[in-house]
Amino acid sequence: MGALSLGNLFTRRFFRGLFKWLVFIAILMAIGLTLGKLYQNWDDDPDRGAIAIEQGAFGENYSTPIYLDQGWDANDSLWYYNTTQGSALMPYDFFIALEQADSTGLFRANSVIDKYRYLPQKPTFFNPDGLPVGFVKETYKGNDYIGLTCAACHTGQVNYKGNALRIDGGAAMADMVGFLTGLEKSLAAAVENSEKNHRFVTRVLELNNTYSNADDVQADLKRWTRKIRLYNTINHSNVEYGYARLDAFGRIYNRVLEHVISRNQLRDVLLGVTRAGEDDTNLLTQEQVDNVLDGISETIIGDLQFARIIDRLMSKKDGYPGLGLPDMERIKAQIFNEPNAPVSYPFLWDIVQSDYVQWNGLANNSGVGPLGRNTGEVIGVFGILDWTAHKRGWSLSSLLTGQRGKSYQIDFTSSIDLVNLSRLESHLKSLTSPVWPTIDTGTNNPEQKKANDIFGKFSEWQIDETKIRRGRQLYAQYCESCHEVIDRTDWNRIVVASMANIDLMGTDRAMAENSVNYTGYSGNFKNTYQSESVGSLVIKDRAPVVQILTAATMGEVATEPDPDKWWPRRALDWLYMMAKSFFDNEIKASVKSGDYWSDTTALPYNSLLAYKARPLNGIWATAPYLHNGSVPSIYDLLLPIKRDGDPEDGQYRPNEFKVGSREFDPVKIGLRTEGYEGFHFRATRRGDLNIGHEYGTVHAPAVSGTRQEPLTEAERWELVEYIKTL
Repeated sequence: MGALSLGNLFTRRFFRGLFKWLVFIAILMAIGLTLGKLYQNWDDDPDRGAIAIEQGAFGENYSTPIYLDQGWDANDSLWYYNTTQGSALMPYDFFIALEQADSTGLFRANSVIDKYRYLPQKPTFFNPDGLPVGFVKETYKGNDYIGLTCAACHTGQVNYKGNALRIDGGAAMADMVGFLTGLEKSLAAAVENSEKNHRFVTRVLELNNTYSNADDVQADLKRWTRKIRLYNTINHSNVEYGYARLDAFGRIYNRVLEHVISRNQLRDVLLGVTRAGEDDTNLLTQEQVDNVLDGISETIIGDLQFARIIDRLMSKKDGYPGLGLPDMERIKAQIFNEPNAPVSYPFLWDIVQSDYVQWNGLANNSGVGPLGRNTGEVIGVFGILDWTAHKRGWSLSSLLTGQRGKSYQIDFTSSIDLVNLSRLESHLKSLTSPVWPTIDTGTNNPEQKKANDIFGKFSEWQIDETKIRRGRQLYAQYCESCHEVIDRTDWNRIVVASMANIDLMGTDRAMAENSVNYTGYSGNFKNTYQSESVGSLVIKDRAPVVQILTAATMGEVATEPDPDKWWPRRALDWLYMMAKSFFDNEIKASVKSGDYWSDTTALPYNSLLAYKARPLNGIWATAPYLHNGSVPSIYDLLLPIKRDGDPEDGQYRPNEFKVGSREFDPVKIGLRTEGYEGFHFRATRRGDLNIGHEYGTVHAPAVSGTRQEPLTEAERWELVEYIKTL
């Protein structure tokens, strides 16, 4: 009896002590969160870091951009612009010191940033070096890197006669491919040109930050030049993106495949490649393959080892094959997929309130869905993936990714900042769509009033109330069944994606088809199980990349974040992040809405062969249009595609136009398409087609079993006028 009482006493003391510790930890976390919120509000520059540009690209000069009322104050915008998500494009000191390839000017000069249509900024508290919007310092394992945040691709701007409107969460005009190509050339010049090299090393050492001796700078300069060149080589596409578009899915897919493929799988690829036009003659000998793969990791390969493999494949030294570019392209095609389906950068307002996101509704937004989606995004934009394989053991990531019984298990250590990803997603909840600047919303917001005063002077920006009333009726008839009208400020709004299969929608099929049909080698995920809506699937040796990406992001999310922190802090961060995902996310799992093909056991990703319609509030600020950016204005979107037999003198969607200008057309709702040397867009090939979505035209598809009458020219303008008000 005495022993039982003693045991009860011990148990009570243990649980009282545990409770006190939990309370103490909760208090510390609350203090940390409070201090974090206070710190988040410290940068409140009234211009939000924006600057005027003179002699800008395409002859565009503009005064300091102003903002509309989108629910954010200056500190909200600046925190969003300057909070790292774990991207690490290259060493920070290198970006600060690097010269342009063909001049002594810095690569980070505002003129270069503007040329690639990113948004230059002045120094502010969170951004002391005046980095462009969405370019930030990331610290990982004691070293500083330059990385990108979602703001780099999801902050827009429209200009009009020297005035500029900055659009938070809007579609960027960025040319990421051009930027990365220019970056590669500038790094190569710093390696090869002795004078540039000397200046570069001197500047880096003068920063007195990450580097303290010239040899380390030289070694890392060569290493990072190879990494950027490898990324550009793997992701080269025969479909040019130009401005305002990127095949983000294709690039994320390739980055995952690069880090997942095993040495044995790569060996099989190399031994199986035959000479061009000679199906019975191997391109490489067994000895050459052994030499190429000598010292390469058995499980995880990754950036630097892939760069070494490529150098060896192209080496003419004894024992190596000395391959040329045509043969290298054929090998690349066996491992990677061409990212040839560029899409517009989607706008981010209402994303937190949406049930499904991505152009084809790939991502369920409930639970930890947003965390997995954003993790995939950072994988694509240069998160450092220090994935390694270790002998069998227990970890949550190995359990959730089905690797528990494997001889080797992947450790998903990386620079990806899961805590900040969760915070950034929550931050977007208060972002609202921009309102046409001459519409009086009754707000006291001084920036909205300033926009009213500036743009109210231009007759082109005035709203015709008569046209709006008729346009509202037309919108209800032609658009609203898919594009719901919502209250942009309703805190409890749920935005339901209306999916339409690619045959019904009729638009370019490339993005949707690639998301489902692209395959790759699964590495250590081979023979693991993955749960899908139709049941459990076994990941095969060569599998749909969507399966491999899901497994990889699941492993990342299940891994404690930020290896720079002390392990108890990492554990607490992870628990906080998981609890926040489930309890702070008001989107619950639900069935997709719309007319799409069902997933089946034979076609488990069939529903992804579709495109999403969403509410059009703020759509006026997001040109060009359709998911692949193939239509320059809303007015042009209401025109039919010319078919055989159509009259030659009719009005049709333009098949060619210029892209790159931010100069706005407030009449058609679009951007300037001629009169400057921008990217020449041609809607003539898969990935670029401007077909489909012909509602309201002579080629309108059937809706609810009836055929719509085509819009008249007057009705087109009435509908355009109403869309301005959304």
